[in-house]
Amino acid sequence: MSKHETIIANSDYETVQAAIAYLSETLPDETDLPRFARAIGLTERQLTDLFRRWCGLSPKSFAQAVALNHAKKLLADQQSVLDTTYEVGLSSTSRLHDLFVTHEAMPPGAFRARGEGLEMIWGAAPSPFGTAVLTMTEYGLSGIGFADENMSVEEAFEDLANRWPNASYRRDDKAVAPVAARVFDPNRWDPEQPVRVVLIGTDFEVQVWETLLKIPVGKATTYQKVANHIGRPTAARAVGGAVGKNPISFVVPCHRVVGTSGALTGYHWGVPRKRAILGWESGVVGA
Repeated sequence: MSKHETIIANSDYETVQAAIAYLSETLPDETDLPRFARAIGLTERQLTDLFRRWCGLSPKSFAQAVALNHAKKLLADQQSVLDTTYEVGLSSTSRLHDLFVTHEAMPPGAFRARGEGLEMIWGAAPSPFGTAVLTMTEYGLSGIGFADENMSVEEAFEDLANRWPNASYRRDDKAVAPVAARVFDPNRWDPEQPVRVVLIGTDFEVQVWETLLKIPVGKATTYQKVANHIGRPTAARAVGGAVGKNPISFVVPCHRVVGTSGALTGYHWGVPRKRAILGWESGVVGA
């Protein structure tokens, strides 16, 4: 029995989180859903109904979605994603990709000063992919990371804070909770209340991150195509480095960038979590 099958969930959130972790780290042919459901005190039907309410698809469909060939299918299905000009407003389900995000880049001086003069609030909140750790400035959301059994909340915060070591930080879980809810609950993706994010990086990194915001939910692209889009076709490796440094995981969707073959390659917060997010987004599109 895996570590995920021994979790005794005491809330719907914890149940779904445990199921996502189990399905993301177990091959589809090896999934034993009845056994897993019993381990967390539910019947298979109860788990399926709960999972469908949260993710928009059944656990079986989710397990298939997070398989490696799902990334290949996303690539095959995309039609010049980064070459398309998106119209303003909610024109189709593909517009869900940006969580109705508005963004701005901090002046280069803020990056060079490594955050000196910036005051950031940080905190932890639940998400379908583990405990989310968020940092915020007065300009908007500046960072999202994840904590789990392998990384504590404090360690995830330090990972984010090390990017701007000269900033000052104050923890306030209540302050970040409503932002986290709007980020991770598709029912809260409201064009009247867009999630405001602030991008703090080099000019090149910000250019890459702005490109990532153009990839619709349920789609994927490659490092090479991102490089082509920004007019730097020989910089695919540098693009990979910028993608890996993206501080606002999930909102700036670095998880939607895969290798040319469809391989999921690396992800700062773990490839299983990358699979989980891609599968969850397939459910959002389907719903």
